[in-house]
Amino acid sequence: MAAPLIVRTKEDMAADVQEVTVLLHDFTFRNPADLLAGLTKRDGSMPHDMGMPGMDMSGMNMSSGHDMSMGSTPGSMQMDLNDVDYDAYLANDRTLEDPEVVTVERKGKVRLRLINGATSTGFNLDLGRLVGQLIAVDGNPVKAVTGNQFGVTMGQRLDILIELPESGAFPVLAQREGDAVRAGIILATLGSKVQKVSSTASAKSAALNLALRMLQAIEPLASRAPDITHKITLTGSMRPYMWSINGLTWENHLPLKVSEGQRVVVEMVNQTMMAHPMHLHGHHFQVIGIDGRPMNGAVRDTVLVPPMMAVSVAFDAKNPGRWPLHCHNLLHMATGMMTEVVYDQYA
Repeated sequence: MAAPLIVRTKEDMAADVQEVTVLLHDFTFRNPADLLAGLTKRDGSMPHDMGMPGMDMSGMNMSSGHDMSMGSTPGSMQMDLNDVDYDAYLANDRTLEDPEVVTVERKGKVRLRLINGATSTGFNLDLGRLVGQLIAVDGNPVKAVTGNQFGVTMGQRLDILIELPESGAFPVLAQREGDAVRAGIILATLGSKVQKVSSTASAKSAALNLALRMLQAIEPLASRAPDITHKITLTGSMRPYMWSINGLTWENHLPLKVSEGQRVVVEMVNQTMMAHPMHLHGHHFQVIGIDGRPMNGAVRDTVLVPPMMAVSVAFDAKNPGRWPLHCHNLLHMATGMMTEVVYDQYA
């Protein structure tokens, strides 16, 4: 159950640009509880009080505040991908068997607002014959990056500006990482012939990683030394299927304590063989380091932490409350990969 919420600036409203919103999903006919049970019972069962049914989030603010390329995993170990094979992959609730066809103006401009609302599927976005400029991530503007392929993990949002070069029909496809299946929409000028697009690509796509590490915020955080640094380790495995932070699941988690007004740094070290899209509610953070190398990265609220890598983010503690910090692969969150950022007065 999900729907887009678009907040437009005055500049957005005045721009001569057609907006096209695409919400990606993975879909199953199975009962989600049965699906999760099948994962957790493959090699040992998950305790009955763990996961979604037993998650007590009372007092927590669940509403949000307001990288891709492929490469081998360090060492010779094999990266894990795709917990579940879903029955369908959707773009605006439709498969490529009957895709949404959006009428666009010849040589017009389109702002593609892409949202990955999937439970546990990352996608490689392919613009085909079109070239776009990535201008915002997670609702925050970035210095434009030009290309026609972009990765988007669970929970992330991309704004891509496209200038249509000619009349025709232009598929915009989202292919499941590490697989050939895909979803998408078609942008078509009036009167253009729209041909059927297969829901299976000719080759599997590669895994998402941090190829877009070059992203830079247009409005970065003010330069300031951190007042407090929290280091967390992302832990868990596919067998037994259980995911955690610092070896602790939600039921016995240790909150990350902060004080209002602090500059907070969170270093996330992934010790698993699966990537984790880590999402903080109530705040935007800036990506400031990858594997110990400083950077002046994008401001966002969801960042992918690839296997056996570390990503550091910084934010200003200016929204008091108890805020979830969790993996946006919701099956990982359900089995325990979740903690919270807690301000002093709510501890």
